[in-house]
Amino acid sequence: MKLLPILILSILLSSCGATVAVDYDKQVDFEKYNSYNYFPTIDSGLNELDDNRIIHITDSLLQQRGFTKSETPQLYINFYARESVSRSRNTIGIGVGGGGGNVGVGVSGGIPIGGNVVNQQLTIDFIDVEKDDLVWQAVADGEMKERATPQQKEAYYISVLQKILTKYPPLGK
Repeated sequence: MKLLPILILSILLSSCGATVAVDYDKQVDFEKYNSYNYFPTIDSGLNELDDNRIIHITDSLLQQRGFTKSETPQLYINFYARESVSRSRNTIGIGVGGGGGNVGVGVSGGIPIGGNVVNQQLTIDFIDVEKDDLVWQAVADGEMKERATPQQKEAYYISVLQKILTKYPPLGK
């Protein structure tokens, strides 16, 4: 019985965060790629600090998987993001109701908590350098606090990039 709350909590935590969609060229043998570098002219739409975070985290994750960053890479990596700000969907509900006999009346409302959030769609492209073709693409949708600290941004990008790169290489052809 003590395991049930832990199981429910772990399911909730694993379901939160970014969602990732992947597309790729089915004709490509992804096992042949072992070196990468970044597209020479990345225009991500993010600030330089976030660009550097993404590059640093991606380097770390790819190198853990045996990839080598090279001046003559087999893959170019490009990334870009679209962002929008919205109100937090977290609210505290307040309700008042009353009734008598067979009649009931109620009024309720929600008070937003937590401030605004940044909805971000981060796209990462893997481009075959030799063919100059897009061979793999991942699109992650996630959100973070509008006024996130550098540590919170780092944690967000680690989480998102881990989810993205678990889908590379694609399984099967």
